[in-house]
Amino acid sequence: MPVSEPAADTALLVDAAEAAGKIALGYWRRSPEAWDKPGDAGPVSEADLAVDRALHEELTAARPGYGWLSEETPDDAARLSQERVFIVDPIDGTRAFLAGDEAWAVSLAVAVGGRITAAAVHLPARGLTYAASLDTLATCNGLPIAASQRQDLEGADLMTNKANLAPAFWPGGLPEVKRSFRSSLAWRLCLAAEARADAMLTLRPTWEWDAAAGSLIAERAGCRISDRRGRALAFNRPEPQTDGVIAAPPALHRALMTALGAD
Repeated sequence: MPVSEPAADTALLVDAAEAAGKIALGYWRRSPEAWDKPGDAGPVSEADLAVDRALHEELTAARPGYGWLSEETPDDAARLSQERVFIVDPIDGTRAFLAGDEAWAVSLAVAVGGRITAAAVHLPARGLTYAASLDTLATCNGLPIAASQRQDLEGADLMTNKANLAPAFWPGGLPEVKRSFRSSLAWRLCLAAEARADAMLTLRPTWEWDAAAGSLIAERAGCRISDRRGRALAFNRPEPQTDGVIAAPPALHRALMTALGAD
């Protein structure tokens, strides 16, 4: 049986992510040069740029007809006219990377017609590689993973930061939930995908490169994925942001939408 295009793209992304991870590890805990981006956009380091260059060279050579959207490459509007686009975060969780923490990832995806069809999230310092395609199940290091079966919001473990639990977001009052957090948003989505959290949510505008790969992995593991209003995510947009991201098993997703006043 021939390998489908999404599955072939996922295999390419996994290989590229793992090769890029080796480059990043060459800088990790070695005090790489780093600076703040303009507009309070967070830190960037020489490692981010080195990984970005390597990924661009490898991926565009393998798929020359695909567009390119990366956190660390100046945006080119030409991507908007291309049906297939790589969406790349060379190091998701740069603050954790610079602090010597392990919670950072290489996050790679392919979008076709605005939908993510192939994804890989690799955590080099932890030796973890999550992957999925539109027509294959989600895996971690090659083994299938599945999302939580929780239905009730009360007592659920939400992978989120404190700001998302502000009372203003919850019209009926903040439910009794547990909270977990990791620096890499892509990894947070993967943790929901493998039921190490019941759900993942962020209620602020979210860059596509942070959410793209992890959203497909969580979806293929059994989560429903939406923005904070319950709408389907769309990628390769002119302004490459989503209105938040929520990933949860279907019944819990409905409960979250009700609690957020979005149903």
